[in-house]
Amino acid sequence: MALLVHLTPEKNARRIRRAGITAPGFRHGVFCMPVLPSYVLSHQWLRELRRGGQRLFVAVHFRIPDDEPVLVGHYSAEGTEMTAAEAVSMILHAEDPRGYQIVVPRSIAAAELHQVRHVRQVTGWRYRPEAHGRRPCACPVCLGRGGFKAADLRRRFPIGAPELTKPQLLDRLRNAADDDELMDALYGLGRRSRGDVADVAHLVDHANPEVRYALAFALRRYRGSEARRLLARLAADPDPEVREAATRCW
Repeated sequence: MALLVHLTPEKNARRIRRAGITAPGFRHGVFCMPVLPSYVLSHQWLRELRRGGQRLFVAVHFRIPDDEPVLVGHYSAEGTEMTAAEAVSMILHAEDPRGYQIVVPRSIAAAELHQVRHVRQVTGWRYRPEAHGRRPCACPVCLGRGGFKAADLRRRFPIGAPELTKPQLLDRLRNAADDDELMDALYGLGRRSRGDVADVAHLVDHANPEVRYALAFALRRYRGSEARRLLARLAADPDPEVREAATRCW
């Protein structure tokens, strides 16, 4: 059985657990990627999908028979029909698998789901795989041995790195070099047990609404009057998606 991963906004998770993944139609189907040894490549479409306006995505893992026909190819070209097993092998052995995708031309039943889980929200590329400023991928496909600063990149971005601990996330939060690192730390804290809300309170007035949205997500793990006060402020945020997230978590 081929194990595939479909990325979707978190608001769809409950419906998908209950009824599966609905395809828009035979000509479109369910877009997905195989679950590869590289976490970054498996979820490479996440940042590009977030540009559509949805800020929090989850990964839906599902299995289909190896011999089931699917379409596979780079997003810039027409897909080629082959079996699911052949499609997974094609992407796994591609010289550069960035930009590839699999389309299953049908809906996915709830019984075929494997798991629905949260993922890091700043994984992958934006605009196109070669766009400047993308997060480096240290897998052997994207970063060959002997390349410029290859060893350093592998240390900084290990393949399949485990989830960061709470102290590591707080350290990243305090020393974040940009908004992406801030959001990555906040989403990580939102998957941890409760902590001291003072660690994140200063971000309630952050200029970037995506950071405030991530803060609302993180605050669902915090308890006490101060956390409720911050959520109340976010519930009156100028950005409608921040307000919705704060209301949902409050």
